[in-house]
Amino acid sequence: MRITVLSFALWALVGAGAWADDARMISVMGQGTVEAVPDMATISIGVTQEADEAAAALAATSARVRDVLSRMESEGIASRDMQTQGLSLQPIWSNMRGDADMPPRIVGFVARNGVVVRVRDLAALGRILDLTVQDGANGFDGLLFGLQDPEPVQAEARKAAVRDAMQRAADLAEAAGVTLGPIRSITESSGFARPMQMEMSAMRSSADVPIASGEVGITAQVSMVFAIAE
Repeated sequence: MRITVLSFALWALVGAGAWADDARMISVMGQGTVEAVPDMATISIGVTQEADEAAAALAATSARVRDVLSRMESEGIASRDMQTQGLSLQPIWSNMRGDADMPPRIVGFVARNGVVVRVRDLAALGRILDLTVQDGANGFDGLLFGLQDPEPVQAEARKAAVRDAMQRAADLAEAAGVTLGPIRSITESSGFARPMQMEMSAMRSSADVPIASGEVGITAQVSMVFAIAE
């Protein structure tokens, strides 16, 4: 029993010391954002066609999608930058509420084929959008600007986040009247891209679809823990 009591006393002393040591810390979050001009765009376009028969609706949609993809290839878009997404075929119903005299019935079919395309030549983006509509695309689900190689910008954002966290920790230590000690830990949170709009002068007004590429803000976040020096 004496050994047990002594062991518990030693554990209590060590545990209390560790707790006290851990309590003398400053934890901060830092964030850094670096803005860059995008050099790539991802567009989502689609073709939707209706017909009395399911096969006819699907065939009409497929024909127009082939035209759109051929146009993309002629504009220099590589096959690896084109991907089919959202292929669907649905019936068209009449009298959806229905009643005893006239129940719901299928009066046709609608087929849709969506394509996601990466455009690496932003100078051609407006022309490509215009031409794809001419070739049969009748749906546009969005445009996202990005960077083909975001890692160098992401690295700069990480450095900015660390500098921000260190400044925050220094400010807190000064306000508390303590001395900032060494770094105990650094943890990176997930980064994200934030689109930004440029001035209206960046718009291109011609026969092409006008496009303003703006800037992309790459943001990094870090969590840092500092010891408080004696």
